Amino acid sequence: MEGHLLDLARLGAAGMLVVSLTMLTQERLFGLVHLYALHALLLAAAVALQALAQHAPHLLVTAAVALAVKGLAIPWALHRIVVRLGIHRDLEKVIGAGPTVLLGLALTVLAVLVVTPPTAGAGALVRQDLAFALAVVLLGLLLMVTRRNAVSQVIGFTSVENGLILAAAGARGMPLVVEFSVAFSVLVAMIVVGIFLFRIRERFDTVDVHALDRFRGERP
Repeated sequence: MEGHLLDLARLGAAGMLVVSLTMLTQERLFGLVHLYALHALLLAAAVALQALAQHAPHLLVTAAVALAVKGLAIPWALHRIVVRLGIHRDLEKVIGAGPTVLLGLALTVLAVLVVTPPTAGAGALVRQDLAFALAVVLLGLLLMVTRRNAVSQVIGFTSVENGLILAAAGARGMPLVVEFSVAFSVLVAMIVVGIFLFRIRERFDTVDVHALDRFRGERP
């Protein structure tokens, strides 16, 4: 039974990786927000299955926090930000979707190569969990650097944090107080970011970070 639960948890982690790659191809902000919600739901499912397999009740609390904060509250807040700011347009990219996906695939391979040697003494299942988690973190960072819109960069940041929680759950969890502090920090950050984006929109009539650079005279 435990083996089946771990397999399902690993399937959820693999699903997160697929969603992270799909986010790199997304052209619309609403679509990106919806994909992030799916990303968080898969995280909650993977952590809950790890909790049952490891007999670790505190991970069930982690899964509940991920579901409530990341799967529901943050996507709802981002959706309202997109509506209130009126930024329903296509996402502006630093590079095209094709090269971005190729970079994402290369980072996924890199994650496997980086994780394998240090974890040679660990079980194959732990290595797979950590490889998935590191790939999700790297893809979140890639999303941040290849999108000009501030909202998409926020989603990239929170995707990175999803990968860190996935790694902690797969490596037999982390202290519950740390999990709560991380979740609380992300929620506070989202509130601050929401206020910040509204102020940017009011002042500059855009949330394109390159436009802000031009305003400061850093770009022609």
